[in-house]
Amino acid sequence: MIDCVYIAASARDARYTRTCVASVRYFYPDVPIRLLISGSLRRGVADELLRYWNVGIANLPSRGDYGWGFVKLEPLFGLPGERFLVLDSDTVLTGPVLDIWNDCRAPILVDDEKQSEADTRRLYYDWEKVRKIDPCSQPPQFVFNSGQWFGTAGILTRADFVLWVEWTFPRKLRHPEYFMPGDQGILNYVFNQKAALEGLQVERRQIMRWPGHSMEGLNAEAVSRKTAAPRIVHWAGLKKARLRDMVGANLLAYFEKVYYERLPAGEARRILAGYQNTFSYWVDGSHVRAGLAWRKLSDALAHI
Repeated sequence: MIDCVYIAASARDARYTRTCVASVRYFYPDVPIRLLISGSLRRGVADELLRYWNVGIANLPSRGDYGWGFVKLEPLFGLPGERFLVLDSDTVLTGPVLDIWNDCRAPILVDDEKQSEADTRRLYYDWEKVRKIDPCSQPPQFVFNSGQWFGTAGILTRADFVLWVEWTFPRKLRHPEYFMPGDQGILNYVFNQKAALEGLQVERRQIMRWPGHSMEGLNAEAVSRKTAAPRIVHWAGLKKARLRDMVGANLLAYFEKVYYERLPAGEARRILAGYQNTFSYWVDGSHVRAGLAWRKLSDALAHI
């Protein structure tokens, strides 16, 4: 049995956090859901989720900016034996995916992802270069997107990551040149090393669907009829300013409607939140573009 679903949440992902929560509750009305908050949430979102959707906040060692994705490591260091699912906010369930975990005896379950060697180095880590630091570095037996994975607390400790992660605020990679930024590369590396050298059991099954590949069979109609395959759809790298411009938009719109049906004046709130999210998307994008432009200018001036 699963003990908790953890959802990584931040101020930028409020719209997706809501749809993610609605999708989990759609299939599992009573499973504990806790938010892994890095930085802060948009004002009022936490209270809204607690009041209408029975969602709590994870008990983290500290509040603050954990850096890109690193907050998703924290469930590993929780109450020993706790079995959990970690999700990025930009995901939704299309069926009873948690039941897959109930049938799994391994302490870790990840998506059975297939990648070329070149993409593995680009998206995860370069195991041969890592040998400069760790002579025991092994070729990866598997890779997985860290936006959805099942784990068990207490099987790993912070010491297992200390060679690679600075436990500061925000968290930082000690050797970012060898790993994909954030938690994904280092999580894959540690799981693989533990599996290869210490016999850690990591089971792999088809649990994720990336809309960039296909949404066949996964749509609002199939979900409402309970005929969709149990998957976790993850819009990694595919978010747009407007929901209707996204691949698989009808699925997100379906769970957004489900979400606001529980709230007073739900339709008005939904429309207002849509405008707020579109505006925030453009503002955040402008800040990122300005930062990149300033960095390029600074580099150019430094070489004059």
